[in-house]
Amino acid sequence: MYLPALPVLQAVWHESLATVNLTLIVFLVTYCVFMLLYGPLSDRVGRRGPLLVGISVYVAASLACALSGGVWVMIGFRALQAAGAAAGTALALAIAKDMFQARQRAQVIAYVSVIIALAPMLAPIIGGWIMTVATWPYIFVAQAAMGGVALVAVWFMDEPLKVYSDEPLSRSFSAYARLLVNRRFMGLNLATALLSLPTFAFIAGSADIYITRFGLSETTFGYFFAFNALSLMSGSYLFTRLARSFSTRNLLLFSFGGILAAGLWMCLSSHTGPWDLALPNWVLGFCAGLSRPPATNLILEQVDRDTGSASSFIAFTFMLLGAVGMFIVSLDWGDKITVIGALGFGVGAVDLGFWLTFRNKFARRR
Repeated sequence: MYLPALPVLQAVWHESLATVNLTLIVFLVTYCVFMLLYGPLSDRVGRRGPLLVGISVYVAASLACALSGGVWVMIGFRALQAAGAAAGTALALAIAKDMFQARQRAQVIAYVSVIIALAPMLAPIIGGWIMTVATWPYIFVAQAAMGGVALVAVWFMDEPLKVYSDEPLSRSFSAYARLLVNRRFMGLNLATALLSLPTFAFIAGSADIYITRFGLSETTFGYFFAFNALSLMSGSYLFTRLARSFSTRNLLLFSFGGILAAGLWMCLSSHTGPWDLALPNWVLGFCAGLSRPPATNLILEQVDRDTGSASSFIAFTFMLLGAVGMFIVSLDWGDKITVIGALGFGVGAVDLGFWLTFRNKFARRR
């Protein structure tokens, strides 16, 4: 939501883009660490309590971000904001597995993926609107208000976990050791998480490319960003339809091949206008969105216990590599579009090779 404000914050605080982008990178790194805490904790005490605590911290930290007087203060409060926000991401997949069986769960994860894609599609538009009528702190006030809505919803939610772990809390984190030696879980999880490299590189670099390089206004940037985010939502939504006729094997094969092709297209385009980024990135995002629901469902099927820890670890890996993608694109590159394209091409090639080699171990027709 505050992506349209990044160039403004850079100018107001007289900081480099790399320094201001630390507000994104530190958020993601903290997000990742705390996701690992919420998973085992929720297996022991339930999902609802950690969600209530996490969202409450998020609301308070959002208001603190609005009061930040400099980039380093903002970075600190963004870390606190991430510590709270991690609860929702860490536990959403666990709740899906608590409540639904495999076939229905794939559909549920697809709908959750649509919502996850819809949020970043709308967020920069809302942020752009706020920037036209107010100043950047009100963006964080709006985030706090939205967090308040989520807090009320969770307050009235029934506890979804029916069977609690009887492992002592001090030993709950040993679940991650079991996951690390689960080769099927780790292999597919890493392959899926690699998709975050070009996705989050685009998130971190988009404001600089669209606003600074191509001279778009904050509002117009929001529309272009929404166009790209729409691709993620479209891919996830289309999965709910295509899964009725096509196997997971073929859908993932198409998705990974499409990501490779889109990355190559982005690298070879002329880079003379915003559509040279927007169009190939739309294809890349669509294929990434199409692949997430079936791949995530397959990852969850590789575990019979430690569901909360598995959910946390899936989100942790995805977000951690996303932070790496943000760091890469924040470096002083002459052409960030080529960097995003190269990441897409490389990830597509690795994932396509992985799937062609190991698909018989995972995929089956649903």
